[in-house]
Amino acid sequence: MPQPGTGMPPEDRDSLIATAHALADAARAATLPHFRDSALSVDSKGQGDFDPVTEADRGAEAAMRAVLAERRPEDGILGEELGQCDGQSGLTWVLDPIDGTRGFLAGTPTWGVLVAVSDANGPVYGIIDQPYIGERFCGGLGEAHLDGPHGRRALRSRAARPLDEAILFTTFPEVGTADEERAFRRLSGKARLTRYGMDCYAYALVALGQVDLVVEAGLHPYDIHAPIAVIEAAGGLVTDWQGRPVHGGGQVIAAANAQVHAAALALLAG
Repeated sequence: MPQPGTGMPPEDRDSLIATAHALADAARAATLPHFRDSALSVDSKGQGDFDPVTEADRGAEAAMRAVLAERRPEDGILGEELGQCDGQSGLTWVLDPIDGTRGFLAGTPTWGVLVAVSDANGPVYGIIDQPYIGERFCGGLGEAHLDGPHGRRALRSRAARPLDEAILFTTFPEVGTADEERAFRRLSGKARLTRYGMDCYAYALVALGQVDLVVEAGLHPYDIHAPIAVIEAAGGLVTDWQGRPVHGGGQVIAAANAQVHAAALALLAG
């Protein structure tokens, strides 16, 4: 199946890719001065649970929106911190300025900047960028590669292997609701290795061929559009826990291949 957007004129494709990289560059410049800054002030968006947001989150999204206002003012924007504005082009930029703010606050280099451009059918192109490490995972519009300190390498998700050899990731041990956590535990009990707390970097590792599965619940569109684009460009697939499209967020399973995806879905369904 061809990747979304591959049939568009080359100049449109090039404009989208160049804009996505300009957005990731702007977010790098806005976030890095605040990373591992012990004086960084933190607010919580949640009424009960700690849901942190910092000036780095807000500043990075503002910087990205300024780039879009200059380069592609006709496109819509959906961002985690500054909301949604509609466009006229049929394309929407889906932005998460810091995916993994808790990790950002803790000083771990597992947070990232998520940039995606999507049409009515879902993500067309996406970037998962880790500014501190300097790794940028790109996928869609005929691309699937990692640019980093060691140069460029192609992204290709892992080939099928038995579930009892698989590596599984999720962000929190307590996945979603009590029922969702029980479903995850069924899956985790069959996997070889379960790891926690990597936020968007875990999805990048699926595309890189290091990880077989990422399973989460309660996600928003800005959490998942960029990972969908990157993982699917690398040969994997991303759906909800029923195997349906997951552009709207919610329960998410990102799989390296169709076989491990099917095995995981069966366990999640009970």
